[in-house]
Parts: sequence; C-alpha cells; structure tokens
Amino acid sequence: MKSVITTTISAADAAGRFPSTSDLQSVQGNIQRAEARLEAAEKLGGNHEAVVKEAGDACFSKYSYLKNAGEAGDSQEKINKCYRDIDHYMRLINYSLVVGGTGPLDEWGIAGAREVYRTLNLPSAAYVAAFTFTRDRLCTPRDMSAQAGVEFSSALDYLINSLI
Repeated sequence: MKSVITTTISAADAAGRFPSTSDLQSVQGNIQRAEARLEAAEKLGGNHEAVVKEAGDACFSKYSYLKNAGEAGDSQEKINKCYRDIDHYMRLINYSLVVGGTGPLDEWGIAGAREVYRTLNLPSAAYVAAFTFTRDRLCTPRDMSAQAGVEFSSALDYLINSLI
C-alpha cells in the first residue's frame, strides 16, 4: 500500500541510493501530522453513518432528477447503492488518513472509477457533490481540531479532484 514512507523508500531503492535529506524531511512532516490524521480518522470512524447519510442526502437534494425513471437512483436499491458507494469512499479516506498517504484511495477507489461510472451511466458529479458537501460542512473545532480538519479536507479534496 502506497504511503509517503513506502513511496520514499521505493524511489530511493529504484535509484540505488539512500533516501535524500529532502526525502527524509518529507517523511518527517508526514510523521508530525500523524496525530492529526489519526484524530480525523477516529472522528470519521465514530460518525461515519451520519457523515454518509448527510453526504448522500446532499447528493440527491442537489441532483433530485436522479430519482426519476431511468436515472441512476430510480429505485430504492439504486439509492442504497449510492449510499454504499459513499460509505466505501469514506472508509478509503479513513484508511488513507491512517496510513498517511493516498494509497487506499488510489488502489481501491480511484483506479478505473471514472470508467466504471461512465459505463454504468452514473454521474460522478453527484459523488463530487456529496464529498464537497462533507468537506464544506466540516466545522473545527466542533467536529475535530483544526489540523485534523486540514488532513480530512485534504483527503476529500484529493478524492474530489480525482472524480472531476
């Protein structure tokens, strides 16, 4: 699984060298932010059902036509699948916060996602709206500390940008 540490070691190994000072500073910064990332992961894990419900509700509120016949949410089963997908992405964000890198999102959520959405006629803009709502709804210090909020928002931004 890709993280700052595994990426740094892999790059140094591929070049047949020891990690550079710059590489080690990157790892050190990642380690210094670990406490905030773990706080964000804990808060998300403890409230994921509410986060997923609010994100899904925001998605269907903004794109209410999705519940029309022939659209991506025209049955309760399809609506439930949307919420399931949002939950899946939130778990991947949680895992990314824990490992300190985008590996879980890259490997299990982003690779091929746009192609799948196109094939199944699922609008990625609806997912973008759900994750944007979650990012914009975040309130520090109500939900988590400011630094934890930065880490969580950064993970959401990474996902949003990958789906655009």
